[in-house]
Amino acid sequence: MDLGLKDRVFVVTGATRGLGNAAARELVADGAKVVITGRDEKRVADAAAELGPNAVGVAVDNADEQAPERLIAAAREHFGGFHGVLVSVGGPPPGFLADNTDEQWRNAFESVFLGAVRLARAAAAELEEGGVIGFVLSGSVHEPIPALTISNGLRPGLAGFAKSLADELGPRGIRVVGLLPARIDTDRVRELDGLSADPEATRAANESRIPLRRYGTPEEFGKAAAFLLSPAASYLTGIMLPVDGGMRHGF
Repeated sequence: MDLGLKDRVFVVTGATRGLGNAAARELVADGAKVVITGRDEKRVADAAAELGPNAVGVAVDNADEQAPERLIAAAREHFGGFHGVLVSVGGPPPGFLADNTDEQWRNAFESVFLGAVRLARAAAAELEEGGVIGFVLSGSVHEPIPALTISNGLRPGLAGFAKSLADELGPRGIRVVGLLPARIDTDRVRELDGLSADPEATRAANESRIPLRRYGTPEEFGKAAAFLLSPAASYLTGIMLPVDGGMRHGF
């Protein structure tokens, strides 16, 4: 199936590893060009080099107020266009109510929430008909995840923002989509499993609750993201797509 991604240009944040990197890999594999971001300059450069000539890296923090303008300018400068953005950020610190400080909440809000809002706002002002704004969120949009209190507080709000944005931008032909990963086998998920007394037992217990009985691979997530961002999904907007092996049992 031709996704129609050839020579389309995307900004993908948080793409030095994990889900953002997986999405960037699949976009490039299908012919797109990407501007990837991360906070560490060397990691960004290395990740861009691994992706090849159709990728360029920009070291920037999502919380930086100047980030959106820099990234969109980089897309136009290096690849001559800008067709969409996928906002992915690292997960906030884990913890229960008493574990997380005000500073952790503020930092997470700046990077996870407000940074995403700023980037979406800048993208909306620049995109033309056929453009797309995507958000990597979490299954916590529908059901809180134990010990991820900050994430549980912020992700559902971003989903609501994305739905509002879909209504607002739809008449201009700009789509807004969200992806809701659950147990994808990334460093972040292995780190969370490792917080338990028995990580292997925790993983086995999680897998037993997934109808496919296994964690997803980053490649599987990346392919879902590439499809949603592509012209092949041109009539999909305002949706929150679970990429979870059936872990969400509701409709």
